[in-house]
Amino acid sequence: MVLRRKIEKEKIRQGAFDLATRLFDIKFIKRNDIEVYDNDVEVYEVQEADGSFIGILYTDYYPRGGKRAGAWMSYFRGQSNMDGEMIYPLVTNVGNFTKPTADKPALLSFEDVNTLFHEFGHALNGLFARSIYPGSKRSSVDFVELPSQIMENWASHPDFLKMYALHYQTNEPIPDYLIEKINNSKFFNNGFQQTEYLAASFLDMDWHLQTQNPSIGVNEFEKASLDRIGLIDEIASRYQSTNFNHIFGGDGYSAGYYGYSWAAVLDADAFEAFLETDLFNKNVAKSFRENILEKSGSEEPMELYKKFRGREPKVDALLKRLGFNK
Repeated sequence: MVLRRKIEKEKIRQGAFDLATRLFDIKFIKRNDIEVYDNDVEVYEVQEADGSFIGILYTDYYPRGGKRAGAWMSYFRGQSNMDGEMIYPLVTNVGNFTKPTADKPALLSFEDVNTLFHEFGHALNGLFARSIYPGSKRSSVDFVELPSQIMENWASHPDFLKMYALHYQTNEPIPDYLIEKINNSKFFNNGFQQTEYLAASFLDMDWHLQTQNPSIGVNEFEKASLDRIGLIDEIASRYQSTNFNHIFGGDGYSAGYYGYSWAAVLDADAFEAFLETDLFNKNVAKSFRENILEKSGSEEPMELYKKFRGREPKVDALLKRLGFNK
């Protein structure tokens, strides 16, 4: 790991909040008067710059007995506005980061940093939702991953890294040589990773295109699927059929695992709109909020994206980010 556990979780959390404040003119107010279900849970009221209410964000970042592994965003209550009765969202970000000890704060790896920013992007999507009907903010996998994945771009951008990535003991900004290592490490094994993701996506679609029971067993079906796309022996599908929980476990990714790859196209192209102007361009951020974060799931995704970007997404930014354009 290029960056070991040297950045305090609280600085990273504050960095995510500061980014949202800078982009969207919102603020986060700690609420100690709202009851929580565990002592590690913190509550923040989210407001517009003028003080008007947006929603409530719960953060639940540490492991405990009975809590499942991983990280996710969820709702205690989703937003809706039926018959003019505005129901404001109650959103939660959950993680399993290393807890503080008696002599050290909670310290995160850079993988953890990306996870925190990723789930925070989902939280903003839920907080900013402005739909009429409950559940309409739930979009397709590719589009719902856009608000989360785009946040990871800021998390690793050199200009922003130096604002929040401060050493927990010295409070000094992350040095340039580490930033260079972090960004160079992004290119490692990308060909392998992209191929295994796409292989799993093809396997997913082959299963869900079946209109009758296959005449061969699971292993034979899987081999035929992967042989058809010419997958080489050195690379396997990211998941085998018998443990492909994303598509068979009721997670909503059935016939949609490709969404992660398409979301990468979208988030890279969307972030490029900031790089073409300014990393914290408020006009671009305003358009992203109004057309993507507020409306996702309530209108045709491609039409919303074109309203934001002025055109359909291009793959160029993703190829550059992966190092495939050289």
